[in-house]
Amino acid sequence: MSDRLDIIKTCKLFIGGKSPRSESGRTIPLSDSGGRVLARIAHASRKDARDAVDAASAALGAWRDSTAYLRGQVLYRWSEMLQSRRGELVETLQATTSMRVAAARKEVDASIDRVVTMAGWCDKLDQLLGCRNPVAGPYHNHTLARARGVVAVFAPSSPALLGLVTLTAAALVPGNTLVVSVPTEAALGAVLLSEMLAVSDVPPGAVNILTGPREELLEPLGGHGAVHLVLGSGLAKGERTTLRHAAADSILRPVICLDLDEAGFHDDAQAASPWLLEGLVDFKTIWHPAAI
Repeated sequence: MSDRLDIIKTCKLFIGGKSPRSESGRTIPLSDSGGRVLARIAHASRKDARDAVDAASAALGAWRDSTAYLRGQVLYRWSEMLQSRRGELVETLQATTSMRVAAARKEVDASIDRVVTMAGWCDKLDQLLGCRNPVAGPYHNHTLARARGVVAVFAPSSPALLGLVTLTAAALVPGNTLVVSVPTEAALGAVLLSEMLAVSDVPPGAVNILTGPREELLEPLGGHGAVHLVLGSGLAKGERTTLRHAAADSILRPVICLDLDEAGFHDDAQAASPWLLEGLVDFKTIWHPAAI
């Protein structure tokens, strides 16, 4: 029997393309079903949330103004990286959720497929959600789907990986930038995702990941003036109320709470639908004189 000590992974946040520790210095031990400590998860603070929003705001222009084709390619690159670390993701799900190996493989495969599906929507949103409007007079009138801006995402505890991947990829499709709050029990998979994003083609700051209990992040993210949309799933009634109260100072900051259970997240018709993406875009109408 070896007498050496295991090295416990100390997980960090993901802000602006870097992996800082929480400014509070707090960590939370994450244990498996047998009580063995798997990792120490960073406990994000209100200050970390403000820093993440600043990073998302700074990255908004580059990601929003990139071509739809490029955004699709970047998301597809992310799916390639998920595929390359499939085994590690399966082991993480098994250790943190006590899932059987078949169920863990199913969720990881569904997560990879979900990113591929979202990549395909990037250059098709305008055709599906936009339109040419018939108007009186010599004008061309077009309505286009555009990014809302900075989105605060609250990921569900279950399904830990598929829920996080679905909400993150969906918000990225039209060109939004994200601040993602991940509960402690789903944090280890989120840290692996951040490691993939750090070496992918996603611009630094386009996705920022905060881990730990989300109670103290509801108000600072929901009420932040630079946040344009709040998206969440798996939120309790009290958490939804807190978010809506925090966001109520602006009619331009809607709160979308998805009522999707595990089966719903596995259903492409619900979790990968363009009608889900419709709530994550803003619509702009363009008028242009037409030759008579």
